[in-house]
Amino acid sequence: MINQQLLQPESIAIIGGSNDITKPGGKVLKNLLDHHFKGKLYVVNPKETKVQGLECYHDARDLPSIDLGILAIPARLCPESVKVLAETKNTKAFIIFSAGFHEESQEGARLEQEIVETVNKTGGCLIGPNCIGVMTPYHTSVFTTPIPELVPDGVDFISGSGATAVFIMEYAITNGLKFSSVFSVGNSAQIGVEEVLEYLDMHFDPLQSSKIKLLYIESIEKPDKLLKHASSLIRKGCRIAAIKAGTSAAGSRAATSHTGALASSDTAVDALLRKAGIVRCYSRQELATVGGIFTHPPLPGNRMAIITHAGGPAVMLTDALSNNGIEIPPLESPELLSKLYPGSSVANPIDFLATGTATQLAEIIDYCENRFEQIDAMAVIFGSPGLFEVYDVYKVLDEKMRSCRKPIFPILTSIINVKKEIEYFISLGHVNFPEEVVFGNALTKVYNTPPPAAPPTILKIDIDRIREVIDRASAGYLLPQDVQELLDASGIPRAKEIVAQNMDEALKAAQIIGFPLVMKVIGPIHKTDVGGVALNISDIEHVKENFIKLISIEDAVGVLFQPMLYGTELFIGANWEPKFGHLILCGIGGVLIETLKDFSTALAPLNHDEAVSMILNLKTYSLFKGVRGQEGINESIFTNILLRVSSLLQAAPEIREMDLNPLLGNSKSITTVDARIRIEK
Repeated sequence: MINQQLLQPESIAIIGGSNDITKPGGKVLKNLLDHHFKGKLYVVNPKETKVQGLECYHDARDLPSIDLGILAIPARLCPESVKVLAETKNTKAFIIFSAGFHEESQEGARLEQEIVETVNKTGGCLIGPNCIGVMTPYHTSVFTTPIPELVPDGVDFISGSGATAVFIMEYAITNGLKFSSVFSVGNSAQIGVEEVLEYLDMHFDPLQSSKIKLLYIESIEKPDKLLKHASSLIRKGCRIAAIKAGTSAAGSRAATSHTGALASSDTAVDALLRKAGIVRCYSRQELATVGGIFTHPPLPGNRMAIITHAGGPAVMLTDALSNNGIEIPPLESPELLSKLYPGSSVANPIDFLATGTATQLAEIIDYCENRFEQIDAMAVIFGSPGLFEVYDVYKVLDEKMRSCRKPIFPILTSIINVKKEIEYFISLGHVNFPEEVVFGNALTKVYNTPPPAAPPTILKIDIDRIREVIDRASAGYLLPQDVQELLDASGIPRAKEIVAQNMDEALKAAQIIGFPLVMKVIGPIHKTDVGGVALNISDIEHVKENFIKLISIEDAVGVLFQPMLYGTELFIGANWEPKFGHLILCGIGGVLIETLKDFSTALAPLNHDEAVSMILNLKTYSLFKGVRGQEGINESIFTNILLRVSSLLQAAPEIREMDLNPLLGNSKSITTVDARIRIEK
């Protein structure tokens, strides 16, 4: 676990410190000296007597007691140095820059494990190896630049990649974002992104801790821990955004069901972050922009005024916002228009032309703040063609951002022409958003990210009966009668079914089910691909004819009889994702499910709001309401079935894949027509 010796060390020893500031051991020392580390600094280098003005030790054994040890030496030498510091110098925190560990070879993995065992045994914490280091308001223990302004109310930034952390900070710092701490976890041998987040949660102080967290994640090893502590922090008032890189589709997995084909590690990541309330980003620029948006209060509503002196950026921002749920309501004020130059417009965007003045900008903002009740927030676009200075405009913007109740987002686009003015504006404590479309997309993503999920809704189902079926069944796809029993025990509505394995059984089944009926082959995975479905059978002769045809299909073990039902085809599925648990999917079903790929996902267990949201997020949601005179679909019943599937998965975690496809739905009922369930034990 992260400790005080890492965050606020009183003494730091750099093993491998150097006079050469182009090397990690030299640059980290320079950074600590340049940023006035207040504690004691020690250097160990057997080849030097003085390093950057400091007396140099030839051997770590000669050091006094040390809080934090920083290692910038070859991987093979690290275990011994850690052992010496941990066991003889009471060192409780380590940062290892060195590469050449588990990311490189089996021998490297062995060295890494040896280090972890030593650190664990002595109750210490380890960042790395293969990282750029750690920064807090108390020390800058990194071998890279830039060094951001480190303030308590800045951003806590945790990254799985050192180089990526540098690139994100470069973009963010340029636009005015400040940082509170930076953790580059590298190989995460002991402490990964999840553990840092856990510490920030467990030690959160609402009066002193940063309320903004940015994450760059390459591997989610502990989804439950990430979900728990991210959700907890957000409920405490924090805001979190993350990039999850390195996800891939399910191509490497042989999918044997519709759910298996649709689900992937990336859909599981998406569902996890959404359940936690984390804003998911896909680029460095987007993550830094979201971090800047987090420095503003949350939007009180989704109605935005765009104030601009340039038409093109305003149009592009309007598109980015309005296409993703932010309204740009029409405005009208002859009085305001009379205060602007001829040719201006207040229709929204409010365009006060390239010749617009600081005084006019102040008037427009005052109208949006006090008179336009249909406005919740403002975006101000103001650059310059380079003809004159615009300090007065940015001073007005600074003043209004401090005094207005409604959030104001500055989009200052002329990063060359008015570079000095923007630097002045940023020096006043603001973040600039230089690119309007990036800003617009980021703002809508923040606005549309739901809060952390509430506790799950677990419906009453027959768990004893479910466990009886699962415990007696063999691994693999369950027999139809076992699937039926699980659905019945879970309260999931299904069509009446009878299985026939010979002609006599087929004729009896037809009499019991009644006409019209459906006949389906049992055995092949995808029935429609092999012509294994016969619809609307209306007499005995067609029963005989189709039974012979279906039972003759390769791998057929029987024929399923069901009543012929009508309604819109729907789909509900579940897939087990390693580490993440069950991923539940739903959408419009039938044979086009994999082609249309219109489906929603969520991690089990679901609560009622999550189930409702899954339905609302479907592109084909209009079908539930009914279109062009067609009957709609009962949302309440579909929501209930989703929750029952979620409850079933909780009772039977052995389920690895589950397909209810199709379910036939109308305004009065939804019935499962076909179901497959595969278990592992």
